Amino acid sequence: MANTKAVIEQAYSAFNQRDIDGVLALMTEDVTWPKASEGGRAVGKEEIRAYWTRQWREFDPHVEPLAITTEDGGRIRVRVHQLVKNLAGEVLLDREVFHLFTMNNGLIAAMEIEDQPDSAGPSPAFTHRS
Repeated sequence: MANTKAVIEQAYSAFNQRDIDGVLALMTEDVTWPKASEGGRAVGKEEIRAYWTRQWREFDPHVEPLAITTEDGGRIRVRVHQLVKNLAGEVLLDREVFHLFTMNNGLIAAMEIEDQPDSAGPSPAFTHRS
């Protein structure tokens, strides 16, 4: 768990610094990721890169891990503080959510947002466009 925790913490840190390459280096090639601001999922590193690039042109999300635990089956559950602002600095969402990670050989293979099904629409945090 210690190495997994370090990988997860490093991923959040790189995301918050907008270091796409730093986060992608911690993922498998076929990683799947929720597209919270658009709905659906991104599959593979290049889809995630394109998604985050689009997202950061409209929003300023910051996610800070508060607690990291291992669940039955080896999935990693992370309680995070999520702060989403528009580019003018207006707070759109300030709450805690849970992220669920699937790891494969020490790399992130998938992430899910616990309270958000993989729907076609965006998360409520991103419905207030700037």
